[in-house]
Amino acid sequence: MNRPEFSDLDAFVTIVRHRNFRRAARERGVSASTLSQSVRDLEERLGVRLLNRTTRSVTPTDAGERLAARLSPIFSEMTEALDEVNGFRDTPTGTLRLNVPGAAQPILAPLVARFLGQHPGIRLEITVDNNFVDVFAEGFDAGIRYDESLALDMIALPIGRPQRYALVASPELARRQGLPQHPKELLTRPCIRHRFHSGAVLPWEFEKDGETVKLDPDALLVTTSPDIAIRAAEDGVGWYATFEDFVRPALAAGRLVEALTSWCPSFPGPSLYYPSRRHVPAPLRAFIDFVRGEAI
Repeated sequence: MNRPEFSDLDAFVTIVRHRNFRRAARERGVSASTLSQSVRDLEERLGVRLLNRTTRSVTPTDAGERLAARLSPIFSEMTEALDEVNGFRDTPTGTLRLNVPGAAQPILAPLVARFLGQHPGIRLEITVDNNFVDVFAEGFDAGIRYDESLALDMIALPIGRPQRYALVASPELARRQGLPQHPKELLTRPCIRHRFHSGAVLPWEFEKDGETVKLDPDALLVTTSPDIAIRAAEDGVGWYATFEDFVRPALAAGRLVEALTSWCPSFPGPSLYYPSRRHVPAPLRAFIDFVRGEAI
């Protein structure tokens, strides 16, 4: 039996962990076809089939399951050892992969240039994803989320300032209909709603003096695109509730006006969360320290 290449073994373990070539390829920064070839080379050297492949799934064979079970702890220890050594460098190196919701973009965007300027050896990959996925199973080092229920082995670090929702419409629509004085008035007004890629359309929630009002108004427009929704609001299609950060430029320019401000209190910003483990990868440790420094 020819001795298999180390890189092919590493590729195989990554594929088994994700059960998906594309996700494994994204973690390793290569193409799915390159990973597929690595597994074929490994199977040829070992003389054993390791993966069952269909158009819908990738699952290990019995031999593949056993091999992955033996190799995974080894590669995990090697990664932690290298990360620990990397922490002694004056300039940490490596790739930091973050999974963030669209609403966190205004908070994260101003940090990117400063962080990369302080750490020229780090490559940053940011994926915007509003779905509630297991970001670590998807190959990310950390995630950013709002009020997410985290497992006990997760650490959460606040990132960014408090935020709030804003209810907005075009000045012409507000003049024609008048500003609503209570959230329930929106049930009889044209509205614009946001649909998440999961298919969910969340109710609007307002709060004032201990009173909470949840609404599910009919909508003339439902879209997954904040840009389309904001433009439609500017064009007078209806009332739109979204993060204030998204509409601040349009409010400042007078293209939108705000209503029910007293019903839209601020709430804590998102948190950076990551697994609790003995050795944090150097790029992630650098970002954690950077975020803590920004909060000072």
